Amino acid sequence: MPAWLVVGLGNPGDRYADTRHNIGAWVVDRLADRLDARLRKVRFHAVDAAEARVDGETLYLVRTQSFMNESGPPTAGFAGKRGIEVENVIACHDEIDLPFGALKVKQGGSTAGHHGLDSLTRAFRSPGFHRVRLGVGRPSGRKDPAAFVLEPFAKAEREEAAFLADDGADAVLTLVREGLAAAQERFNRRAPQGR
Repeated sequence: MPAWLVVGLGNPGDRYADTRHNIGAWVVDRLADRLDARLRKVRFHAVDAAEARVDGETLYLVRTQSFMNESGPPTAGFAGKRGIEVENVIACHDEIDLPFGALKVKQGGSTAGHHGLDSLTRAFRSPGFHRVRLGVGRPSGRKDPAAFVLEPFAKAEREEAAFLADDGADAVLTLVREGLAAAQERFNRRAPQGR
C-alpha cells in the first residue's frame, strides 16, 4: 500500500508558533499527539518528521524547518526518498479566502496565491496534492493580509482555532481511511461548526 505524507505548513520558531499562518502545523502536531508519534529532525532534509500507522497504512507527519514560501523542496525531497506520489500528499494550511473557523478538503486546483502551496506545486511539479484548507478569514479594513496571517490569533479566537485544528486532524484521518469524497462530505463547511 502506498504511504501518505501529511505536511503542516507554517513558519519555524517560537515567534510564529501561535500565528494564523501556522494553523496547518498545528494539525500535524495534533496528529502526532493522537497517533503517539514524535516528530524528529531528519538527516539530510530540512524537516521534522514522524512515522505512524493508520489502519495498517503508513502515514508520515512532516513539518518543514524552512519558512512557508520555501516549504516545497524539503517536503518533495522527503517524499521522493520514500516513493510517495503527489496524490498521496496532504497539505494542511491556513486559508484567508475561507471565513474564520470554516474548513474545506480538496485535491488539486489553484493555489490562490498561497506561497506555501506555490512552493509545493513547483517542487512536486504538480498541483495534484490534497489540501486541508483551514479558514482564518480576511483582515478587516485595509490591513495587509500578509501581516494579518503573521499575527497570533486574537484571544476570542483561540478556542475556535483549537477546535479547527482538531477538525483538520479528523479530516486528514478520514481522507486516509475513507477517501476524498467522505472527507469532503463530513468536513467541508463554509462557516464554523456550532459547538
